[in-house]
Amino acid sequence: MTPEDRSARSRFFTIGAVRLAGAVTIALAVAISYGRIDSVPGELAYVLLALGVIEFLVLPQMLVKRWKSPPTE
Repeated sequence: MTPEDRSARSRFFTIGAVRLAGAVTIALAVAISYGRIDSVPGELAYVLLALGVIEFLVLPQMLVKRWKSPPTE
């Protein structure tokens, strides 16, 4: 495996891990908002939901733009 392949594979799994973390954060926010976790204030659910959506939708796109390889001529 070439270094470029290793780098691409690592980036692919990093983006997947970021999306998974965002989905878990959203699920935690939903659980808090439905009262499944009583020891946490309900207002925290809204904060976690916003952070989870950003983590799930925005961060992967930012990583893709940052890691996009320059066009070869």
